[in-house]
Amino acid sequence: MKAEQWFTHPVGLTVSAIVSTLLWGSAMPAIKIGYSELHIQSSQMFEQWVFAGYRFTLAGLMLVLFALLLEKKSNAQEPHAAASAKPLSTGRKWFLVARLASIQTLLQYLFFYIGLSLSTGMQGAIITGATSFFQMLVARFMDRSECFSANKTSGLILGFAGVAIVTFTQGGFHMQLGIGDVCLILSAFCGGFGNVLAKHEAKQLPVLWLTGRQMLLGGIVLTIIGAAKVGIAPFAWDASSLLLLLYLAFLSAAGFGLWNLIMKYNSVGKVSMFLFLIPVFGVFLSVLLLGEQFNEWILLALMLVAVGILVVNRTPKHVKKSQAAPSLNVTQP
Repeated sequence: MKAEQWFTHPVGLTVSAIVSTLLWGSAMPAIKIGYSELHIQSSQMFEQWVFAGYRFTLAGLMLVLFALLLEKKSNAQEPHAAASAKPLSTGRKWFLVARLASIQTLLQYLFFYIGLSLSTGMQGAIITGATSFFQMLVARFMDRSECFSANKTSGLILGFAGVAIVTFTQGGFHMQLGIGDVCLILSAFCGGFGNVLAKHEAKQLPVLWLTGRQMLLGGIVLTIIGAAKVGIAPFAWDASSLLLLLYLAFLSAAGFGLWNLIMKYNSVGKVSMFLFLIPVFGVFLSVLLLGEQFNEWILLALMLVAVGILVVNRTPKHVKKSQAAPSLNVTQP
């Protein structure tokens, strides 16, 4: 079965999106556990960036090696396939890699790691749900076919209302928008922008090749930024913290690899609703792993974001009747 057949079929799309968002949702509590094990405090920004740099450098290496294995296998089966496309110059390739790395890895996770350290796992999960809305906004400016409708506008309003209400304190309607929340919102914007940019650049470069190298480059830069203040090895590692780092690297490689493939073969509006699963998985995993508690405002925020994304992606009945799902045919054409 070809990649396009899998990622455009409802079953393949749904399974891939659930796996990707489950991995991303698990990152929220996993990072906070990592902070605890390595004794990283909320005020230690440079240590956080070194930790993030390790994670994404390792994730990039995983994807680069995986892409190389796939390329060798593909060339062995179809030795003349690579000659059909006009190759880009080396300079142009690395410009595209660097541009994506600066948005999807460097800036997104500079903000994310600071924001998560100053917020709870639940708040981080819900606020990063805004990525789907930023993704649709950016797509509208980059692709005129991604037009806004009444449904999308209503959904965006509901979604941002959910993101805003999560900043209320548990005691009532007292707005408490801290630096952590601002950083998480900026991270969500960079994430949405990066996802759309990856879709655009995947038209010129293989998805896994591009994703692996941008993560590797972004991870190296994150490490350098943090190491400039605290050194290249500020942590005392043990078996559990090393395993946690390996898991975080794996979830990044697998999550971004899958999501960028999903984005390549589908419209932004069609797949953005699945990003809501990140805060859903993140909230429940935070309850299980961190012992965090629900409150009425978090529940209300989840409901608003859920309704917003469903409204945005609601397909009119007359359109549903005219659409037929593609068959999941495993034979080659």
